[in-house]
Amino acid sequence: MSLLPHRALRALDRFHAARPWDHNAHFHRWILRQIPGRVGSALDVGCGSGDLARLLAGRAECVHGIDADPEITARARRLTPAAAPVTYAVADALTGLGDRSYDVVTCVAVVHHLPFTRALETFRDRLAPGGTLVIVGVARERTPVDHLLGIASIPLDIVMALLKNRGRTAPRPVSMTARTRPADLTFTEIAREARAVLPGVRLRRRLFWRYTLVWRRR
Repeated sequence: MSLLPHRALRALDRFHAARPWDHNAHFHRWILRQIPGRVGSALDVGCGSGDLARLLAGRAECVHGIDADPEITARARRLTPAAAPVTYAVADALTGLGDRSYDVVTCVAVVHHLPFTRALETFRDRLAPGGTLVIVGVARERTPVDHLLGIASIPLDIVMALLKNRGRTAPRPVSMTARTRPADLTFTEIAREARAVLPGVRLRRRLFWRYTLVWRRR
């Protein structure tokens, strides 16, 4: 959105502060469609309040969510039914995954907080044979395509905010209370590094200032 005047950017910020909606959660159902049927185990890296982990429990026999933030992890536990096959741990995304392998590894709007190549290598090494890695990420806008997608997202973003909040002001969802930071890498840089680590990876720019990455281990 960097091509917009500062006044327009401030107006949009005020609008969304009053009517927030979770852009990351918008991709959760899409993530589920990347999973081939039922699986044994799933790992959600940077699980936040556990929204995706609870959805994954409908497709996996067991789900483990990790997050570096003890407070948001505690909220995830409180929000998750005791009968759900979901566990949580406060752990580092690069050093706290242990030696276990998973059929699915997901990571939403977290990988730009990490050394990118090392993160991909870590997630790759935690996948079981035939496993699926799904990432929804944030890239730094640089090319005309990036800026055009960002501009195209604005009216849709406003419509989604109005629909999800029924036109009213609303408090910020729990899932949006985690700390954020801007992305350092452009989509071109992300694609280049990802293809070096994950042969055959599929990447795509998306609306709402996101990109997606899917890789299946043979």
